[in-house]
Amino acid sequence: MQPQGNGMPIPGPFLPPPQMPETPMMPPLQATFPRQFSTLAIAAYLVGLLAVAGLASSVNMVMDWYWWVFGIVEVVGFFLASANLSKSWKNLKSKTFEKKLFWTGFGIRAIVVLFLYWFFYEMHGNHLMFASADEEFYVDISTYGASRLRDWHWGTFISDIIAYTNGHIDVADMGYPVWLSIVFSLTGDSLLLSRIVKAALGAFSCVLIYRFAKRNFGESVGRMSAIFCMLMPNLIYYCGINLKEIEMIFVIIVFLDSADRLLHTKKPSLKVYILPILSALALFTFRNVLGMTAVMALGLSLFISNVHNLNISRRWAMLIILVIIGSYFVGGKIYMEAERIWENRGTSQELRLQERAQRSGNRIIENASAAVFAPFIFTLPFPTMVETEGQETLRMIHGGLVVKNIMSGLTIFAIFLLLLEGGSIRKARWREHVLLVAMLGGYLVILVFSAFAHAERFHVPAVPMEMVLAAYGAARMTKKQRFMFSIWCVIMVTAMIGWNWFKLRGRGLM
Repeated sequence: MQPQGNGMPIPGPFLPPPQMPETPMMPPLQATFPRQFSTLAIAAYLVGLLAVAGLASSVNMVMDWYWWVFGIVEVVGFFLASANLSKSWKNLKSKTFEKKLFWTGFGIRAIVVLFLYWFFYEMHGNHLMFASADEEFYVDISTYGASRLRDWHWGTFISDIIAYTNGHIDVADMGYPVWLSIVFSLTGDSLLLSRIVKAALGAFSCVLIYRFAKRNFGESVGRMSAIFCMLMPNLIYYCGINLKEIEMIFVIIVFLDSADRLLHTKKPSLKVYILPILSALALFTFRNVLGMTAVMALGLSLFISNVHNLNISRRWAMLIILVIIGSYFVGGKIYMEAERIWENRGTSQELRLQERAQRSGNRIIENASAAVFAPFIFTLPFPTMVETEGQETLRMIHGGLVVKNIMSGLTIFAIFLLLLEGGSIRKARWREHVLLVAMLGGYLVILVFSAFAHAERFHVPAVPMEMVLAAYGAARMTKKQRFMFSIWCVIMVTAMIGWNWFKLRGRGLM
């Protein structure tokens, strides 16, 4: 061992490397969702609800009583249960917590599935959702696909489905019809049983979110994230209808969890490499932009993540595998689709807004643009709390949107923490969580420039990722910083009132 000029030994093969300067220690994490937040959020919703009712009463557009019941159950149920369960479950063993999480989540979803099955029939004489055009399309082609499977046409049933729709369905929308065809073939085309399967997938998604968030942010954040997803009203609602959102979210979470395990595993086996790649490719069959975002997020993680297990050779090996397999399976069609989306971003958004304005009677919305949507992209959409024609679904889930709006304040706070902690962008903690930040940020940026920036269904895939960050924000917010949550609740009350005034004003009613 030879001394250096300053008397320090030169590191050699039998000496540990010199210690890097320690990063500033984080304050201890809040283990539970603060009851103060729960009380403030519920109060904000009730104030906004009553204020909008007063506004709408002058033009006879107050919501029917049953929409009030939906909203109160959604908001009060989410915030009270989040505070109570995060406290009562915080000392459970990990395996016990996962079992309680799954069975409680499944029970809630199964009850809602049964209720909506009855509710839709009572409201309009069938078991499909309001404005059920997309749902009817999926049920129709999946029923046909199931008949082909029962007749043992396994080798051709996908091409049969495409022919059945006269080519009106392509690779970017085949994932759900193929899955639903298989479920229908096993359940006798039962809508109810297919939705019970969704309830199971939704509950297991919460377990995967727990594992992902725990690996990234620790036990308390993992548990809060999972409880938020278990109780999130809009994630529960989609179990009760035959649209692709639940399955799509499940594949997203499988990708996040498996890709994150790949990044953190010291000696990954072949199967650890396979699942993130297959799940990323599967996303292309649900929504092209999600597949593209997943590939981009994993690629960025390999380039700039500071996960210690990722040495240079592993990074390049994984990148090469990702590029080769992605190119082989995806090919040029996805590239052309991505190019088309980008080139038509302005035109498609303008046409979509004009279509919505004409259908809803709201002429003001025609003037909206990406510049309007971008500042609010983590918070959108705002809740519909007035009796506007043809928007029953939005009124039914308005409480879930209020939950998303209020929780987005914690999501934004968490993003600022990840970007600013460490003293500079280069040293900040976001590099430890590139996969999550890139996946969420990439999808929302695409959404801003799309025709669906204020469409609730297109925000749903981002909700589990937003809940992870919201849990981190809640866990890191100190008592001295909690005044910011109070201010955010006041802003959201203003937004509720302003958005519903906007809806009435755009229809010439105010």
